[in-house]
Amino acid sequence: MTKLLLVLAHPLQDSLNARLAATVEAEARSKGWEVTRCDLHAEGFDPRLTAEERTGYYGDMPATLAAEKRDLAEAQVLILVFPTWWFGFPAVLKGWFDRVWTPGVAFDHAPGFGPMLPRLDKLREVLAVTTMGAPAWIDWLVLRQPVKRILRLAILKPCAPKARLTWRVLHSAEQVSDLRLSALEARLRADLTRFERRL
Repeated sequence: MTKLLLVLAHPLQDSLNARLAATVEAEARSKGWEVTRCDLHAEGFDPRLTAEERTGYYGDMPATLAAEKRDLAEAQVLILVFPTWWFGFPAVLKGWFDRVWTPGVAFDHAPGFGPMLPRLDKLREVLAVTTMGAPAWIDWLVLRQPVKRILRLAILKPCAPKARLTWRVLHSAEQVSDLRLSALEARLRADLTRFERRL
């Protein structure tokens, strides 16, 4: 059975992000996947790295967020649903990376501070679904998709090099039409079908 970790990072329960998360969750469940849903705001996730966690980063990591780390380590598919704010991750999602993607879980430190050694060997597909108020031309031409580049090169490549990233962004999201939203939802369902064939 395919194991999916779905992470939602938006504070509003009636947000566009919540709707998109519900779309992919329903599709995954209809396929019989094992779905673990993590709604960071609803669960009160604290994004702040603790002093104990930082002290143990290059030594003995404390046993914090054990369930979240286990869910990440076991996932074959990871779906992230989040708004892009100030052309970056929202703070709660950045904190999830800081506190869950830790040494011994997502990677190991290499001797002599060399390249990190990846640990997320089960992760094969990552679907990032983000909404953005800016139009596409600013994201693509002016800033060269900074969030996508960080996720692909700075997070996935060193921790889960076998995982394929699928990037779905809804630009000008504050003025989205029903037609454009329905087209995105159809594309997301097709993405999951494609993942199922490849796994």
